[in-house]
Amino acid sequence: RSMTRDNNLLGKFELEGIPPMPRGKPQIEVTFDIDANGILQVNALDKTTGKSNRITITNDKGRLTPEEIERMVKEAEKFAAEDQEAREKVEAKNGLEQYAFALQQSVNEEGVAGKISSDDKKTIEDACNAALQWIEGNAGASKQQFEAEKKKLEGICMPIMSKLAGGAGPSAGGPGASAPAPNVEEFDLD
Repeated sequence: RSMTRDNNLLGKFELEGIPPMPRGKPQIEVTFDIDANGILQVNALDKTTGKSNRITITNDKGRLTPEEIERMVKEAEKFAAEDQEAREKVEAKNGLEQYAFALQQSVNEEGVAGKISSDDKKTIEDACNAALQWIEGNAGASKQQFEAEKKKLEGICMPIMSKLAGGAGPSAGGPGASAPAPNVEEFDLD
């Protein structure tokens, strides 16, 4: 199941010595490998430092019985829709949070800081701080509420970010921007 509270702890280990980095910068690769004997190998590797750790989990005494495993599988099937809803809610929350942090980082970057007026910078920073405070105060909000809050933040910040990029609209390269689909007229077929 997707939420840790619904799973069974098989073992744990720590990956230590990772230097402090801005949010979203650490890259940790986690791999799970189950062999034919049911032995689980879990490996974690920090791509920036090369530090790694691993754990081997065997089917020792005191683990789940076949009946308990069957019960858990049935619960997973029974709550699949609920789990999907919880996953989508977390993704919407993370999307809002990441967008707010990306905007904050963008307005403080060297290339942008000189181009943006202090009023526009304050508007973006205030809107981002308000969104982050909203997240903290509304942890139980629905996916739709998180998405609405992100649209509200985009409505405030996108006109400013578009202005910075020369007024090219949402595809100007700001956070969350995507390139426009090419038109057939743009291709030289000769």
